[in-house]
Amino acid sequence: MKFRHLPVHAAVLMGLSGWAQAQSLIELYDAARNYDATYQSAKAQMDATIYKTDQAIAGILPTVTSTAGVSRSNIVGMFDAVASATSPTTYDRIFGTQSTSITASQALYRPANVSAYVQGKRQREQAYAVLAIAEQDLMVRLSQAYFDVLASQDSLTFVKAQKIAVNEQLASAKRNFEVGTATITDTREAQARYDLVIAQEIAAENDLRVKRMALDLLVGQKDVSPSPLVNTTDLPSPVPAVVDEWVQQSERVHPAIQKALLDWEVAKLEVDKAKALHKPTVDLQASYSYALNMDGTATSGTTAVQNSHIGISAIGVLVTLPIFSGFSADNRIKETLKLEDKAQADLEVAKRNVAQATRAAYFGVVSGLGQVNALKAAEDSSQLALDANKLGYSVGVRINIDVLNSQSQLYQTKRDLAKARYDVLLGNLKLRQSNGSLKAEDLQSSTGCWQSNRHHSSQGRKACAVCSAAPW
Repeated sequence: MKFRHLPVHAAVLMGLSGWAQAQSLIELYDAARNYDATYQSAKAQMDATIYKTDQAIAGILPTVTSTAGVSRSNIVGMFDAVASATSPTTYDRIFGTQSTSITASQALYRPANVSAYVQGKRQREQAYAVLAIAEQDLMVRLSQAYFDVLASQDSLTFVKAQKIAVNEQLASAKRNFEVGTATITDTREAQARYDLVIAQEIAAENDLRVKRMALDLLVGQKDVSPSPLVNTTDLPSPVPAVVDEWVQQSERVHPAIQKALLDWEVAKLEVDKAKALHKPTVDLQASYSYALNMDGTATSGTTAVQNSHIGISAIGVLVTLPIFSGFSADNRIKETLKLEDKAQADLEVAKRNVAQATRAAYFGVVSGLGQVNALKAAEDSSQLALDANKLGYSVGVRINIDVLNSQSQLYQTKRDLAKARYDVLLGNLKLRQSNGSLKAEDLQSSTGCWQSNRHHSSQGRKACAVCSAAPW
């Protein structure tokens, strides 16, 4: 990243450390998609929902079942005596049966099944909307961790540069004290400020360590090194530049609104299913059964018979008409109507929440751009103030603490400016998330043109296809 007035050696160190095996935001997003447990959970839920909704098609397709069986029977019987006989007649029969059957049924009129099938298609669309929400959430979480690391790196760089400047001021105060042109107070003030910067350096190193761990955990890699930005002078402004257009777009594309709308449609279809409880159903049914009776049957008596073959086929229409179900159907209709009202209200809540979040994100980006411009001016003023205090100290009209305070103010302003620039880049992504239009390409467009000279060099002499920047 280029920063004006940054010491040359610090900028070089930052460049060398940043570009060694550096990874872009879009590269880390591909890794995070394959590792992040939250996203993987959402993806698995989507797949499960799709398989569940596919089950609804069974209600409008034919069903076919087949059965087969083998049995062995042993019958012991007795005939009553007749007029010409003096005693009853007994018999003992053993015979076997093999049977098989196939039955097919096709729904001709089942309105509840049709509604369930349409519901399944809407629920499939819901699953994609939920996954889109998870994807956008992952993009923002990754971008937050990515920019946090870069901001921590910059903060550490500025602290190190400030330490060098304060150390030089401490050495100057000691020399002036030795020659009698300064008091011991100047030396002690510089020493106190140097010790404070050392403490700030330790805190900055630990903060960077923690931020790196968070990014590593998100992408499932060790020692991730984000590509540092090489130019943050031209930060992107929201396009379009009218907040109402962002809100209007959100009503068309935001996955949360799409999901709420689909919830409403599913609820209306549930009402149709409940009303179908009062309607008849019509099914076309066909069956064929075959039985092989070996050594006769139970009714063949004592007469010896050969094996018998029996085949039966049937086809018909079955009409079922509900008459009375204890008012359960009526109460089910009332329940679903109230659930439809709830879904409609939830849709309105989703629209209002998205509109509010979009407006807040938009004005956050606009405010962030204003802060960046103000901090740029403050950086220039702080540098001039430091130069003036150094000159005044050298001629004896300023004291050492004035120089130290100016140094602290300058480097604090640099840290704030760097952080504000990252906040603007992240704010643009959050704005697109808020109105539901965030895509993976936005990760490239938000950082690609600031990350590497290689990006623009690959564009040749043409304008950049990602950011529409002029060739350079």
